[in-house]
Amino acid sequence: MKTTAKDVMKTNFKTLNPDSSISEALDIFKMSKIDGKTIFGIMVTQKDGSIAGMISMYDVLLFLLPKHVKIWGNISDIEIEGIISRAGDKLKKFIVGDIMTPKVISVTPDTHLMMVLDIMVKKHVRRLPVIDDGEAVGMVYISDLFNHLIERI
Repeated sequence: MKTTAKDVMKTNFKTLNPDSSISEALDIFKMSKIDGKTIFGIMVTQKDGSIAGMISMYDVLLFLLPKHVKIWGNISDIEIEGIISRAGDKLKKFIVGDIMTPKVISVTPDTHLMMVLDIMVKKHVRRLPVIDDGEAVGMVYISDLFNHLIERI
């Protein structure tokens, strides 16, 4: 019997829609834990359940990162609170669809676990949506995959 994505996926996962406010996403990041895990990525779905993208802490951090940080050289004289406060004020005016990653790699419930592992390692992703008949049915988190595999060692 082969082990597949459905054997390690979580069916309890947070979703947002592309029109959700960034504030709503930030609240989920700040407050939410599923199965004792802090949420660092949220699936973005359309009303029909199809996946529209993912929003992760990386997307938020990328927005907060000043565009010219590489050319500033020694930035020890720059006060971080002001930068983050201004960027945060701008960020809250956006919706999830504005900063989410729209191209999402996904798997099906029957994808072999070694294929899931291969995708996650090669693509440097920490979570993979599981899609069945065009609808999001689960999420494979790299920590769950890791724990599943090391239990067999």
